[in-house]
Amino acid sequence: MATSTLPAQSSGRSIFKTVLWVFLGLTTLFVFITSEVFLAADYPMYHAYRLQVIADRHFLIPHTLCGVIALLAGPLQFSSRFRERHLKFHRILGRLYVISVFIGSFTGIALAAGRPGLPGTSMQAAAWIVCTTAAFITARNRQTAQHRQWMARSYAVTFTFVSSRVLNLWPRYWSHLGDTLSAVGVIAFTLASLLIVDLGLNWREFTNRRA
Repeated sequence: MATSTLPAQSSGRSIFKTVLWVFLGLTTLFVFITSEVFLAADYPMYHAYRLQVIADRHFLIPHTLCGVIALLAGPLQFSSRFRERHLKFHRILGRLYVISVFIGSFTGIALAAGRPGLPGTSMQAAAWIVCTTAAFITARNRQTAQHRQWMARSYAVTFTFVSSRVLNLWPRYWSHLGDTLSAVGVIAFTLASLLIVDLGLNWREFTNRRA
């Protein structure tokens, strides 16, 4: 009876992972179209922000490139099948992910320096570095289960660069939030992402009663 439930559990988990990655991919595509494309086209609502981006390009370019690398590395790093077949590449990509996180974090702080958004960005960067460092250390110590958990938390912070921009197209959100509340919003998105991931990691403990 117990063995017959294992294939069903594995199949359900595989379907959930597929649905999750499709949802994250569509969210990323939506943000890219509604924020970055309009930004490049000098969309009126983003005009002031576009000028700021152009002025900060010496920090913004490495920050964006590293963020994109970390974002795209996630699906491959979380694929058990890919990891088993290409373990060496998995480790190389993992190191690239760690380097990208550190560069992305420090350039993000540099971009926010002297601005009201610095506290929010600093908190986000600190969470990103801590979770990624913990994932790297647990990988080096061959603590596979802990490594996967910390990588999930790290990628949750990575994805806040997408999730925090979902509402950008809503004029009321963009024009009335203000710099200070924007910083609070970044902190809220980061904490919410970490909380959701931890709930997911511990869902079995919440739903299963010990005999």
